[in-house]
Amino acid sequence: MTTLGAVFVPQLPPERLRAVVRAADESGLEELWLWEDCFLESGVATAAAALAWSERLRVAVGLLPVPLRNVALTGMELATLYRLFPGRALVGVGHGVQDWMGQVGARPESPVTLLREYVTALRALLGGERVSVQGRYVRLDGVALDWPPTAASVGAAAAGAVGTAAGVLNPGMLVGATGPKTLRLAGEVADGTILSGGTDVDGVRAARRLIDEGRQAAGRSGPHPVIVYLHTATGDGAAERMAAERVRWGYHDGQDVSVAGDAHAVADAVNRWAEAGADTVVLQPTADDPDPEGFMRFVAEEVRPLVA
Repeated sequence: MTTLGAVFVPQLPPERLRAVVRAADESGLEELWLWEDCFLESGVATAAAALAWSERLRVAVGLLPVPLRNVALTGMELATLYRLFPGRALVGVGHGVQDWMGQVGARPESPVTLLREYVTALRALLGGERVSVQGRYVRLDGVALDWPPTAASVGAAAAGAVGTAAGVLNPGMLVGATGPKTLRLAGEVADGTILSGGTDVDGVRAARRLIDEGRQAAGRSGPHPVIVYLHTATGDGAAERMAAERVRWGYHDGQDVSVAGDAHAVADAVNRWAEAGADTVVLQPTADDPDPEGFMRFVAEEVRPLVA
């Protein structure tokens, strides 16, 4: 069955998060997604708060930009989230926006090399290994997490969780990807892929093919969930707000990357993206949505029953 989520967009102030989390949790939303966009809000801090304010909600970060973060720090933060909130945290990593990385002096010459080294090391750390590596970007000398995730702390929320030694469970790696090289890399080294908003149904199919090429090259098998964001607007002025949102993101008129309308229209769009190969569809409201709490309830209570 298709998983349905919704985004708390970081254009909203952090103090708005609590009410949105409560609405999502109480209405039965499956997943609340958060972003670590420069220079808006932290992904880990908001995820920890959202998890603490909710009882059953899965909270996902899609994604943490790897040039900003030492891999050992990311390993510590993820392991802590997984153990504090068993089975409810999902976190992806990716290149980040290269212009933003340049602004902070962290733009790598080879983003694909960095991501490969980073995901490999992060997987090992979260799997309870002691890691020594001297890569082009990632360098660790005998680093091991004292509190890696356990099977109980990861639970059913993990994508592609794999068992390791001594009761430690690697929660599986989610990677954000768009270009062909990164999509193939995601298939090689990750356990799930996050596709950005602006990916149409043909783009999902093409991404699946590239991911599968990477998986085949690496001899990987088992499930590999694909998550995609879908621009969504509902309620009064939905069409106008979405038209403005499309201009802001630079989409042309014929680009099928958004939906505006009632629950039936939105569910029909979700089903189309799911049929193209998306396992999770995350509805992304416009930055100026007048009722973010209501959007969460709309997704959970009105759209969810209509999604296959």
